[in-house]
Amino acid sequence: MKRFTGDQLVIATHNQGKLEEMRHLLGPYGITLTSNADHNLPEPEETETTFVGNARIKAHAAAKATGLPALADDSGITIDALDGAPGVYTADWAETPNGRNFVMAMEKTQQKLDEIDAPHPRNAQFNCVLVLAWPDGHDEVFPGIVEGHLVWPMRGDEGHGYDPIFQPDGYELTFGEMDRWKKNEISHRADAVAKLIAGCFA
Repeated sequence: MKRFTGDQLVIATHNQGKLEEMRHLLGPYGITLTSNADHNLPEPEETETTFVGNARIKAHAAAKATGLPALADDSGITIDALDGAPGVYTADWAETPNGRNFVMAMEKTQQKLDEIDAPHPRNAQFNCVLVLAWPDGHDEVFPGIVEGHLVWPMRGDEGHGYDPIFQPDGYELTFGEMDRWKKNEISHRADAVAKLIAGCFA
């Protein structure tokens, strides 16, 4: 596995929250983190049908454009009873002409499950794949997952996306009810970041 030896890393996102989260996690390693927005990079089109494929598109685009190593993630929820949907299309299920509406997406998901009378527990997984890419084309891949099941009605107004209907295994609270720092300790992204740090930074 290739070690990270530089002092600059591009987080291939325009999401300020993701940038701050990575600054918090990678801060101890003395790395200067910038984002796509800092380099005026456009969002590349995500044309793959897997999390790793889309993360690779974003990471390699940023690394090639900046000449710096770049880290990208792709994430979403997979639901067993829906054959893994929405998966890489998680955000697409929330798209409206006025932006993303995840309440609508969760209602749509519940309706689809009820239509097929999906049995309980309605098992689901949050998935995250991190790709660290170098300008020479090399990359390292780190998958993260948290197992759980879906609940209805929605519970909690913390977090984002599908968090209010996802209850992780071993917990009584949904991600939507959980303190965000607690969620960040057990989340799919935390799993992937721990593997990234162990593999390339520690």
